[in-house]
Amino acid sequence: MIPGFNKIIEERIRKAQEEGEFDDLSGKGQPLNLDELNGVREELRLAYKILKNADCKPPELEIHEEIRRTEDLLQGMGDTQKKVRLIKKLNFLIMRLNTMRQSSPGFEIPQVYESKMIERLEDGKKGRKPR
Repeated sequence: MIPGFNKIIEERIRKAQEEGEFDDLSGKGQPLNLDELNGVREELRLAYKILKNADCKPPELEIHEEIRRTEDLLQGMGDTQKKVRLIKKLNFLIMRLNTMRQSSPGFEIPQVYESKMIERLEDGKKGRKPR
């Protein structure tokens, strides 16, 4: 989007908030109900919805779930060599998901960098604050 246009939009939203135009919206204060097919291209959503009703998941959602499981495993892991292998797997899954989405690079999931991740994990073991 054009930077100047973004500024105009943000300003109008801020002004509407200040004037209370969003105060009477239904569901205020409730969590958003985001569609899990939100990241799927519009022309594929109906097909994915049919697959979901047939208890089949689209590849993007399966990879996304595997990323979450891998991140959970990484949190509880103590062995540094296993962490490195798991981080490589995590980066591969993220790269695969990002290439499947065919969206703007700004919306891609960032990869986990081994040295930074291992340093943080080791700092956490030693009781130091991560940088």
